[in-house]
Amino acid sequence: MKHNIKNLIIDLGVVLLNLSPERCYQKFREYGVTNIEQLAGTSYKSGLFYELEKGMISPEEFRNKLRELIGKDLTDEQIDAAWNSFLMDIPAYKLDLLLHLREKYMVYLLSNTNIIHWEWIKKHCFEYKGFSSEDFFEKIYLSFEMHQVKPDEGIFQSVLTNANLDPYETFLIDDAKENCLIAESFGIQTYAPKAAEDWRHLFDKLEIENGDYQRYR
Repeated sequence: MKHNIKNLIIDLGVVLLNLSPERCYQKFREYGVTNIEQLAGTSYKSGLFYELEKGMISPEEFRNKLRELIGKDLTDEQIDAAWNSFLMDIPAYKLDLLLHLREKYMVYLLSNTNIIHWEWIKKHCFEYKGFSSEDFFEKIYLSFEMHQVKPDEGIFQSVLTNANLDPYETFLIDDAKENCLIAESFGIQTYAPKAAEDWRHLFDKLEIENGDYQRYR
């Protein structure tokens, strides 16, 4: 990372939040749904799950359409429980890191997600040490609210414009290489961590001692 960086744009899934697609698929299979992998794995440019993620349909419309596609009369609660089982946790050390990064950088969240997932994440992942999701970031950008999704160029341009960011002073941490490539076309520096990677090593101005973060003098 270059020393001129002032802004961090951080992805949610994989980068912060541990995910388990198989746990989600298994939960739906327990409800007798056999085609959930095909439905959830469609192109990011189309499909029911894409429509929910882009905010094109409401949760109610999503649940009704899903019931039609799977041919099962699942309750709203069953659908939400199965869909949210995709989500696991954000390790505490990453939440601590975000708080400390905010001392030096302007930290933003940019995520492709949907309202059903986000409501669960706010309650189960970001309620930590008396903090809430808004305390970890300068501003939160979510695809279902913006009606834009990564890796479309428009979503990156919207964040840069809305937050008034200089792309050459901005660093993106996103596990999807295609997202990084689009961001780089704006001049943003990027890093794509692997699943479960501890990416604290990116910040060489932070000293890590027994889980605490102290600035080098």
